[in-house]
Amino acid sequence: MKQLLLTICIALTALTTVQAQKKPLNQEARKLSMALYAISNLYVDSVDNSKVVEDAIVGMLEKLDPHSNYMDVEETKQMTEPLVGNFDGIGIQFNLLTDTLYVIQVIPGGPSEKVGLLAGDRILAVDDTIISGVDMKTPDIMRRLRGEKGTAVHVKVQRGTTNPTFIEFKIIRDKIPIYSLDASYMLDKKTGYIKLNRFASTTADEFRDALKELQAEGMEQLILDLQYNGGGYLNIAIELADEFLKKDQLIVYTEGDKQPKSEAKATNKGAFESGRLVVLVDESSASASEIVAGAVQDWDRGVIVGRRTFGKGLVQKPIPLPDGSMMRLTVARYYTPTGRSIQKPYEKGDKELYDRELIERYNNGELIHADSVHFPDSLKYNTLENRRVVYGGGGVMPDKFIPVDTTRFTNYHRELLAKGVINRFTMNYIDKHRAELTRQYANIKTYQAKFEITDLLLQELKALAETEKIAFNEVEYNKALPIIKLQIKALIARDLFEMNEYFIIMNQQDESLKEALRIINSTKAYNKLLGN
Repeated sequence: MKQLLLTICIALTALTTVQAQKKPLNQEARKLSMALYAISNLYVDSVDNSKVVEDAIVGMLEKLDPHSNYMDVEETKQMTEPLVGNFDGIGIQFNLLTDTLYVIQVIPGGPSEKVGLLAGDRILAVDDTIISGVDMKTPDIMRRLRGEKGTAVHVKVQRGTTNPTFIEFKIIRDKIPIYSLDASYMLDKKTGYIKLNRFASTTADEFRDALKELQAEGMEQLILDLQYNGGGYLNIAIELADEFLKKDQLIVYTEGDKQPKSEAKATNKGAFESGRLVVLVDESSASASEIVAGAVQDWDRGVIVGRRTFGKGLVQKPIPLPDGSMMRLTVARYYTPTGRSIQKPYEKGDKELYDRELIERYNNGELIHADSVHFPDSLKYNTLENRRVVYGGGGVMPDKFIPVDTTRFTNYHRELLAKGVINRFTMNYIDKHRAELTRQYANIKTYQAKFEITDLLLQELKALAETEKIAFNEVEYNKALPIIKLQIKALIARDLFEMNEYFIIMNQQDESLKEALRIINSTKAYNKLLGN
């Protein structure tokens, strides 16, 4: 216990200085130590000291702001992996449907591909543990498949459904890359499209590689899709914004009560400093996404299309703790080049209210009507080149608003998704027709033009829905039919090709992307939105 208290005191004194406090820090540290000592030695029942310390840290952080938080060892690993850009594993993408693990894709060059695992295989057992037909969650399975590089895992696989064969594989785990770039392709002869799902350590390199490939295909103008991108590393957001801005243009600055102002400026290394640019955002675009969108907007470098972004303008510093857990402490706010703080308002200690804010946007009509959000004049700023009016105080407001499309989504469709019916139907279909599909559709262009979701397929989908006790509603079904057919076609494309092809299909009904393409191809519309 003495060692535990000593560790806490050292950690506390390392975070700040005595001089910066109104009261000497050692007084607060001594108070905390006495409380822990008393609980450990005097409390009526036995106490888990580690749990008491964790609860104390959680309690302290909850009173600060919505983004300061504590993560245990396992949560720290899960948070870090997608941002670091790789993990040790066997190299597959999978879905867990009706207690069966389906291999969706085998990562090229990865351990599973090397031994012959194929998309469509069902993994029945991992080492000596049966995972098919038992109540096992995705995190449990991931823990069994992942492990240190160089270690072996044995899997038993069922291949095929009509005349299934059972195969055993020994797979040697290796480093598996995690990609943050979902899609990159040409929308027309001169317009490129790049979609990023996060800002990880590899994101800037992935973006530059994709940009180079698109430029080689004749790209002159770019649509950057940051919809649903919740952010990531601040330095990567700075690197990405640097690709669009000119030397010495301010990208972002951070400042906090105990953190001096720190500015990040563009270099002369940008690979797309000229050429029309549109950035797609929505209410899920946060943090690093807002840094990029805010910098592009403030310098009148491009047009922002979509809906008001999330509004996360707080900077967290990861503070590793001795047992491998981590505290993410808010240390500063970030500001766009015009001085806008994008952090939306919050009440200290009321995370529930903060989390409910997006629901309130929908209830207030903001996601449907552009004029439903109003900011006071005190939050009004002017862009740096064209002096357009922009606002701070809670997210980045787009230059062109696109409402949420509520016409296609129904309760029937939501139930199909929630119970995994569309995914399972797609997997069953591919299982039966994989060889035929592979033979018929050599590339996405052929597939996109010729593959159709027939009435017979839809009857099978409805029958599968009935087995899940989803009551058929004809009105809701017909209303959602276009999106149901699109999702099925996109999921099949993902399995036959790659994630890139999934978005090629799904983007056909993305209203924000349609409007972005119209704007970027119209000199009048593009210049008008930029105030030229």
